[in-house]
Amino acid sequence: MGRIRVYVGTYTDPILFGTGEIFQGKGRGIYCYDLDPSTGQLAYAGTTTGVTNPSYLAFDPAQRFLYAVNELKTFENEATGTLSSFSVDSATGGLAFINKKPTGGTDPCHVTISRDGRLVFVANFMSGSVCVFSVARDGSLEKASDFIQHVGSSVDPRRQNGPHAHSTALDFTGTFALVPDLGLDKVMVYRIDAEHGKLKPAGHPWAASKPGAGPRHVVFHPNGRFVYLINELDCTIAAYSFNAKTAEMKELQIVPTLPAGYSGQNSCADLQIAPSGAWLYGSNRGHDSIVIYAVNGQTGKLDCVGHEPTQGRNPRSFGIDPTGAFLIVANQSSSNLVPFRVNPKTGGLQATGTVVEVPTPVCVKIINR
Repeated sequence: MGRIRVYVGTYTDPILFGTGEIFQGKGRGIYCYDLDPSTGQLAYAGTTTGVTNPSYLAFDPAQRFLYAVNELKTFENEATGTLSSFSVDSATGGLAFINKKPTGGTDPCHVTISRDGRLVFVANFMSGSVCVFSVARDGSLEKASDFIQHVGSSVDPRRQNGPHAHSTALDFTGTFALVPDLGLDKVMVYRIDAEHGKLKPAGHPWAASKPGAGPRHVVFHPNGRFVYLINELDCTIAAYSFNAKTAEMKELQIVPTLPAGYSGQNSCADLQIAPSGAWLYGSNRGHDSIVIYAVNGQTGKLDCVGHEPTQGRNPRSFGIDPTGAFLIVANQSSSNLVPFRVNPKTGGLQATGTVVEVPTPVCVKIINR
């Protein structure tokens, strides 16, 4: 196994969060590092500057292009954020700007790409909407092909007084898109019209969370039969069965992300599943840990392995490399990046001893060179 390339999105400018906090971004753009799998050391490879608040990143399947949301409330005097596209230099890891498009909603916070690389999906958090873009052969973004505005609210008057689409996940056939909405306490489910770049409500158009849960991120199990949802507000992970033909989600289990007896403040952020499907990981902001669950591939249910401190504050994001050997955490408030080795037998995490300073990191994406 050669070196592993790590890209880190950051906040570069002040941003008003849904919590009411104004966070001071200190990053300079998108950072690139090389991870040596024999030592766990991270070597700095460069920074792509001139990118405002690249708070979430995604690669096309061939890793030729990278897409970054620009988490903004206004762009060119309009109430919208933007999405930027870049070409990737495979030798150096450098990024070259291609183009940028408005997302139609404020504070875009997540981007994902179809398996054929032809469609890009963006979740606009603050305004609670979803935008779809087609991609040209050169990786450039074309005019948005679809836009869906969510409507509604839930029980928390401060955090759920309107819709807040937080992410998008696609099933492995490219048929359905799942959009957790923190403000609605629902996972919205859409059928994808790949030919026209459109989204239409599925036959089962949503799956409800517990009132006040605050759905944030979902991941599919590699076998396609199960879906896992991390809830930001009530600090839980929900397991669902998933019907690949109808997209119906049936709740199997809800488990806590925090250890018994913890009474401090906390909110959840990222959720990732190991490439093997054997382990599920979620981040706790406040407890500042990664919760580890073993996954039963037959039933979809979860069994807690434990919690690993992230060696920093506010673990906003983490990534698992494609081999499943490393998990790298971005601690937003302490401005550091911490790699861990993954124990393939237990799913446990062991710090490599490397801690790299990265100003206000908010997204980690890992690819093999």
